[in-house]
Amino acid sequence: MNEVTKISETMFGLGIESTAHTFSCSIMEYDIVKRNGKIISEERSIYKAPSGSGIHPREASRHHMDKSPEILKQCLKSANLLPTKLDIISYSAGPGLGPCLRVGAVIARALSSFYCKPLIPVNHALGHVELGMMLTGCNDPLVLLVSGGHTMILAFANKRWRVFGETLDLTIGQLLDQFGRYISLSSPCGNKIEEFATNSSHDYIPLPYIVKGNDVSFSGLLTAAKSNIKKGCDIQNLCFSIQETSFAMLTEVVERALSFTQKKEVLIVGGVSANTRLQDMLTQAAERQDAKLYSCPLNYSGDNGSQIAWTALCDYQSNHRNIEIENSFINQSWRLDSVDVNWRF
Repeated sequence: MNEVTKISETMFGLGIESTAHTFSCSIMEYDIVKRNGKIISEERSIYKAPSGSGIHPREASRHHMDKSPEILKQCLKSANLLPTKLDIISYSAGPGLGPCLRVGAVIARALSSFYCKPLIPVNHALGHVELGMMLTGCNDPLVLLVSGGHTMILAFANKRWRVFGETLDLTIGQLLDQFGRYISLSSPCGNKIEEFATNSSHDYIPLPYIVKGNDVSFSGLLTAAKSNIKKGCDIQNLCFSIQETSFAMLTEVVERALSFTQKKEVLIVGGVSANTRLQDMLTQAAERQDAKLYSCPLNYSGDNGSQIAWTALCDYQSNHRNIEIENSFINQSWRLDSVDVNWRF
């Protein structure tokens, strides 16, 4: 009697994230039949810059090198999985800080080579969007990607995420971080600025409101906020005013794009998506357009390995793409809207 070989209905993927201040490893399980995923383990370590300082690429990359063995080992242990049981190895190939990206890429190449596993480079920004969709269950959203590296409004069409609006200079995360460092906070500063804004007397200080078409500009707002510090304005009220102004700008362009696309779902992803005031503004805008707001769960709003693992699993299942070690790459300026998304229709 011939034995029938059972074809596995699941895959396991390792994702390595190292674009900026976070080094993270995650293992995800992919159900090939149902085409859904499950986070098996997620471990991370975040580089903390000195007060008043930003992320120094060299120091952040040293942090990643120091922490990577421990994080990888703990990730495998939490998943109760040996490296030989992994089906693919993936890493964030960009956009991001070059020295930091190289750490993740080197580790992924070494694992792929040693264990003879397919190697998948992943666009970090795409990872935010795809993991957010998986975790929230939305199907065809207008996406607002807001983080230290991105401020973009996106909608899917013809195999790619298309940009309907973006920042012309600073990202929203850079605005918050640069102002935070100016008042002696350490990056990332968003949580502390939100705390200051919440505890303020809510006295609004006028700041530049710059929307050009469906794009936004934050550099003038930052300059004015710093000028107000020199004039002795209350720091907490300035934090409140920065949030109110910048978030109103984002809400305006999102609502305009929502009206144009007629989408019934809005998804907010990226580190700044954790801000409750921004969520409140977008909820109201979505309701005015008869749409629903989805927000990536707090624990996965920032950079994480799961966004890399999930996107790589979707990519590999769609075309079994496997990059040879010698052709693997990092790209510090890799645009999200240049990536073909073959698994989404």
